[in-house]
Amino acid sequence: MNKFIGNLVSWLTLFMVLITVLVVILRYGFSIGFIWMQESVRFMYAAVFLLCAGLTLLNDKHVRVDVFYLQMNNKNKAIVDSIGTILFLLPVTFIIFYFSWDYVLNSWDQMEGSIEERGLHLVYIMKTFIWCFSVFVGMQGISTLLKSIRIISNSYIGK
Repeated sequence: MNKFIGNLVSWLTLFMVLITVLVVILRYGFSIGFIWMQESVRFMYAAVFLLCAGLTLLNDKHVRVDVFYLQMNNKNKAIVDSIGTILFLLPVTFIIFYFSWDYVLNSWDQMEGSIEERGLHLVYIMKTFIWCFSVFVGMQGISTLLKSIRIISNSYIGK
């Protein structure tokens, strides 16, 4: 699921660049500005950052200090991944989801929109990406944990 959603949403980066170029051309070339167009870039950035995080974890492209990790064998990497997932990743995704609950629900309750009159009035959708982030990264964390447990158990069975 993370692969599908991440690959689909990652195409927004192309549209972000194209719309940003268009905004600059319109503003500085023709003195025309559209707030909704500028806000759409921010919405797409939020979508790419939050909805592609699970894909980043799936592909093991997240930020990590690899000083020791690179030198480890697969079993030790799996142990580090398991500990990191249990102690850090899963609790953080739960905390983000838990503490954003009222924030997102209030936004939906108010059908929160832009503070600009001609802006995008879909802020509640953008805030929902916070929940999606927590769910997608949490699910990928569980998958990583299960994979690590399999690697660890196979290393003991193989001996």
